[in-house]
This record gives sequence, structure tokens and C-alpha cells, in this order.
Amino acid sequence: MSFRICFFRPLERMVESDYLIVGLGNPGENYLNTRHNVGFIVVDELARRWGGDFSTGKWQAFFLRTSLNGRRVHLLKPTTYMNLSGQVVVRYADFYRIPARNILVIHDDLDMAPGRLKLVNGGGAGGHNGIRSLIQYLSSSDFSRLKIGIGRPGKGGIHPDMAVERFVLSPMTDDERRLLDERMDVIEQGVRLYFEKGPAWAMNLVNSVK
Repeated sequence: MSFRICFFRPLERMVESDYLIVGLGNPGENYLNTRHNVGFIVVDELARRWGGDFSTGKWQAFFLRTSLNGRRVHLLKPTTYMNLSGQVVVRYADFYRIPARNILVIHDDLDMAPGRLKLVNGGGAGGHNGIRSLIQYLSSSDFSRLKIGIGRPGKGGIHPDMAVERFVLSPMTDDERRLLDERMDVIEQGVRLYFEKGPAWAMNLVNSVK
């Protein structure tokens, strides 16, 4: 009787997917401090705090790759203008094999008061053209969104005579920018929690800010 000795290789360690943080906005100096560019502003500040420099290239975007809490994290600012943001994000995510569930999008929200923060998982576009573009090109709404309130004109005494289109593309007031700057510590802590412990933990922190 003969015996056959079999050697089994240990299972290979699963490699965790990269993560992608997308800031939504419009390129160019005319849009630098506008309400619709809140996503750009926040991602710029995260890059500054994490000691990274953006590059430009084939992606039609400013992009940065870094390590955060042991995970590889990408920061991306599409430069195709808001309505076509999804074209850039889908190409970038496909190249680096980043699934929609590992994408966090930071953007402005008209229906929340200035300075209000809300982190959600999935959902519809809510009237936001940048989010609509991402859903269209990713063929998925299974990504997280960090919404930052800018207020809606005509509500709560905010510019009652200003059209929405003009309002979102107008510069923030000094008070609005100061409020956003004050929120940055919580935003960064929330993003770190998002990677360390998952969206639920981050929501508990971020969504408590009114």
C-alpha cells in the first residue's frame, strides 16, 4: 500500500481594497470659494493636514495617494465640472479597483442649514448634479456621502431674492467660511473613523453636529 503525501499551501491573506475620497466642485479661480465648491475646499484641507500634494495627469483631476490608518487612501478632485464628475470617478475607481462601497463623496447640500453635517450611505441624488453624475457612471448609488449644509436661498432668512443657481455659485460669506473652518476638526475625525471602524461609527460623530 502506498501513501500520497499532500502539501497544502496556507490561504493567501486577502488584500483590502483601496478607499477613495472624492471632493465635488468646479475648477478655476472663479469658483474657488463658492458654496458649490465645499467638497474641493474640504478635500484640500484634508490633504494639507495629511501632508500630501496633489498631482494632475490623465485623470482630468487633481489626485493624491496616501496612507491613513494602515489603509491606502486616494483623494480626488475632478476637473470636468460638477455635472460630469462621474466620468472621472468611474475611470479612476476602475483603474485602482475601488468598489463603490469604498468611495466617500464630500459635497454641498442646499437642504441643510449652513455648517450642518450629515454622513449617509447610499441613497438618491437629492437634486445634486454631481451626485447624479456619479450614480449614472458608477451604475451604483452604493457609496457614502458626507453632506455639508450651505442653506437654501429664501429659507431661514438666507438671500430671499437670490436664485438657487446664482446662490450656489456665489462666494461664501466670511461667517459661512468661518463656520466651515470650525467644522474641519469634526470632519477629519469623522473621516478617520470611517476608515478605522466603519461608516456607522463615523455617522455617530458627524451626524451629531447640527
